[in-house]
Amino acid sequence: MTEIAATPELRRPDFSAERVKRRYAAERRFRLYGLSAIFAAIGMLGLLLLSIISEALPAFTQAYVALDIEFDAEAIDPQGSGDPNVIRRGDFDKLFKEALKARFPEAAKERRARRALYGLVSNGAGLDLRDMVMDDPSLIGSRQRVWVKTSDDVDSFVKGQIPRDVAESERRVKDNEIAWIDALEADDALETRFNSTFFTSGDSREPELAGIWGAAVGSLLTLLVTLLLSFPIGVLSAIYLEEFAPTNRWTDLIEVNINNLAAVPSIVFGLLGLAVFLNFFGLPRSAPLVGGMVLALMTLPTIIIASRAALKAVPPSIREAALGIGASKLQVTTHHVLPLAMPGILTGTIIGMAQALGETAPLLMIGMVAFIVDIPAGVTDPATVLPVQIYLWADSPERAFVAKTSAAIMVLLGFLILMNALAVLLRKRFERRW
Repeated sequence: MTEIAATPELRRPDFSAERVKRRYAAERRFRLYGLSAIFAAIGMLGLLLLSIISEALPAFTQAYVALDIEFDAEAIDPQGSGDPNVIRRGDFDKLFKEALKARFPEAAKERRARRALYGLVSNGAGLDLRDMVMDDPSLIGSRQRVWVKTSDDVDSFVKGQIPRDVAESERRVKDNEIAWIDALEADDALETRFNSTFFTSGDSREPELAGIWGAAVGSLLTLLVTLLLSFPIGVLSAIYLEEFAPTNRWTDLIEVNINNLAAVPSIVFGLLGLAVFLNFFGLPRSAPLVGGMVLALMTLPTIIIASRAALKAVPPSIREAALGIGASKLQVTTHHVLPLAMPGILTGTIIGMAQALGETAPLLMIGMVAFIVDIPAGVTDPATVLPVQIYLWADSPERAFVAKTSAAIMVLLGFLILMNALAVLLRKRFERRW
């Protein structure tokens, strides 16, 4: 055997200690780089969330103005019939306009001033008054102090989003409107309340009337259709491929295609839904049924891959023991393997559903970008979903829709965090260690 000649550097007594010291120093630097990357990512995420929250806070409150409404029978029910159909067609806009003119009589003398005065109140004030009378017809003929929503410009001004210390030509709220607002505040007739409308109403052209409930119901119905289609098909496909399918070229081809489909851009599934479900089968456009079918196609590869991984994680000894006591292959799979793999299957399914909840592109292709005011009552009714609602509001020019967009993003993030937390909880609760 040949001996390696020791160099003068290797013969130094402190050479090994220096190498160990340099190795430890390199390890500390590497750990520092990793911690720096983590803190940088957390900082960027924190800045993003802080920006969204700061923009969204104004959407959770709404300015209201108190008006002394005279529920004039001549404007509501001239014949005094008490017929709900007649009352529903009453001139309720006249009620708050008369109340505003009585509050600021000097503004009632000029047409332009009257128009600006009426603009202090939301366009939906008449509808709110109509709903009050429909719920309690005894209000007809009485005089009540009613709190109604202000317009989006007044609401933004009250919240400080429209500054008063700029030139009148550079702001949407004019000097006479500011004077009326100050007078209302001095009389305690203007206050800011929690905006429950944001959570209970559908979309609207008016920012102060717009809400996410219609989009939330649309997302729920769409995800329900997606789950009912993708979960059984995906799990059964995974069971067949992992437990029963022979190993040949066809199964290899199927596995390659499933893995490739998981990486296909989501808009391709939207084009497929447009061509097949809408143009060929003639299913209703902008409906949760079609949206759920498109998202089910997109989610299937994720569920199949996760389910196969969960089935493969079950130890072979479980199968062998069941077969050894006389169980059939189907009994082994359904009674032993599938229950043990179910936590992993549910985790993969929830993650796939969370991905589907945040998708926008495939739903745009099937027409779910339409302006929908009514709350959908079924899977065939026109509807939109939360990501598309965010897209629509982000494209609106009104300043108040910026806050609505950020608030809807917060709600969507909340749903996504909840679904991912549920996946983690299921995995921790039912996961078995082998």
